[in-house]
Amino acid sequence: MIVNRLTVDGKDYFLPEPVTELRAKILEAVRAGGGYVNIPPLRTGPGIDILFSPGMPVTWTQIDVGGDTDAAEGSDDLGFDGDL
Repeated sequence: MIVNRLTVDGKDYFLPEPVTELRAKILEAVRAGGGYVNIPPLRTGPGIDILFSPGMPVTWTQIDVGGDTDAAEGSDDLGFDGDL
């Protein structure tokens, strides 16, 4: 199972797949000059609203949990040079 770790301003949030739509919402909020995006919970619950703004450090990491031991961990900075 792939779990995504979203690190926003030093705080980690763990998310299940798929995250394509969530990534698009985060980029849209940043490009608009800032905005809230609801981050869904890993299992159940309402999630949490996070304010994303330009310049805020955001890192995206994929972790293979309980999968093949040879699977590589990947990291993605949402297409920017480390910070949004």
